[in-house]
Amino acid sequence: MLSNFFKLEKLTIVGHTTAKRTDTSTPENTFEAMFNPETYSLTYQNVYDPKQGINTSGRKAKYALTKPEKLSIKLILDGSGVSTSNSINLIGKGYKDVYKRVQDFLEITGKMDGEIHEPKYLTLKWGDLLFKCRLASVQVNYSLFNRHGIPIRAELNTEFFGDLETSERLKEENKSSPDLTHYRIVGAHDRLPMMCEKIYGSAQYYTLVAKANNLDDFRNLKPGQEIYFPPIAQ
Repeated sequence: MLSNFFKLEKLTIVGHTTAKRTDTSTPENTFEAMFNPETYSLTYQNVYDPKQGINTSGRKAKYALTKPEKLSIKLILDGSGVSTSNSINLIGKGYKDVYKRVQDFLEITGKMDGEIHEPKYLTLKWGDLLFKCRLASVQVNYSLFNRHGIPIRAELNTEFFGDLETSERLKEENKSSPDLTHYRIVGAHDRLPMMCEKIYGSAQYYTLVAKANNLDDFRNLKPGQEIYFPPIAQ
């Protein structure tokens, strides 16, 4: 127990084959950083309509959208036995060669997965950081080569963009207008007409919602069940 207390928590990236990220983490779909990064940066960006009227000196900023978060982080792989602080890297002994480690990273994060026909969904975890994302780009810089031309050190300048499942995104946005899509988790005492009353302002839409969710019996909703409430025109 004491050894676990002093164990250094490493940044890890887990690859998943579903957007829900429910598949179990295994060594084959997990990349563990050799060294934890010194810094990382998160970018948040709102976009506003750039259009402006002719013969005007200004315009009102009209909100268009919020882009997914971006995470920029540098990962270092070193097979020289010396850490970034010039001390002996005892933890790093036994690591695969640097080039192979880079290929492992690309296999998990960037290459097309034959099962889903696209790169894997990712979860990046380190301390309080839990970032559901996809790889946007990575630049690999090799340095320090041995006499056979094999790289001993690599720097990976990576950029990931936030990737939330639709239901997660809508819950985070917390939009309340009835003409927008909603998802709700059924509580112990929830009934479909009552839920429609809260969202649409009228219980009369319960048949529409039941049909949208392929519910055979709308009276017997199960706690924890996710219900989709489609947009309606009022």
